[in-house]
Amino acid sequence: MNIKVLIVDDEKGMRTIIKKILDKSGGFEVVGDTDNGEEAIGIFKEHRPEVVFFDIEMPTCSGIDCAKILTDIDPKTIIIFATAHAEYMSDAFQLYAFDYLIKPFKVERALQTLDRIKKLNKPSYGDGIDKIIKHEKGLDKLMIKNKEGISFVDTKEIVLVQREENSTVIYTKTDSFTTSISLSDIEEKLDHTQFFRSHKSYIINLSLITKIYPYGRWTYVVKLKNTEKDALLTHEKYEEIKKFFSL
Repeated sequence: MNIKVLIVDDEKGMRTIIKKILDKSGGFEVVGDTDNGEEAIGIFKEHRPEVVFFDIEMPTCSGIDCAKILTDIDPKTIIIFATAHAEYMSDAFQLYAFDYLIKPFKVERALQTLDRIKKLNKPSYGDGIDKIIKHEKGLDKLMIKNKEGISFVDTKEIVLVQREENSTVIYTKTDSFTTSISLSDIEEKLDHTQFFRSHKSYIINLSLITKIYPYGRWTYVVKLKNTEKDALLTHEKYEEIKKFFSL
């Protein structure tokens, strides 16, 4: 199945160039292209592309601001900035963009990025973590309010917590719970020796980590037991986890 792509750039010529590079690489399908951020949000919600190419300086909504909205809807969206402005790289870093291409970029440089995207589902290496973690007693249950009522979640059963569709979702070994409670509020109530804020959009159960592998320039993917879901891990948090598990 082809990887769905959205292209957002106010220059029609650049959108055409990116389409040609995607065709040359193969394995990608452009589900939409637009010259403004507001329309990009609508296309994203309708087609849910896995990859979005963004220019930064655009009318109505900048690429940075628009990317923040899209990654709140789906944190795993692969954001690639293609811009003539190198000064926004630090802002892109804060968003954990997959890559940052400076115009005019070479075709081979873009093809390398696309090849890395295609390899994401075929990780060739990672950090297996099998060590036992010592836990201290924390809260046994969380009380979660939502439109269905109140649920009591056994914290020992929680695999991960993530931002998803502008809500917070708690995944356990057997169920999931959606709430408007912020990720930070939930983080405060969890045992910090067992649960770890791996990314602005994720909290993970440290005892259930099975593998970590690279995802873009500044981010990693964390695989967890008891779920098909996975989580994102920033480079800084990756360094913290290495220290946590070191003997």
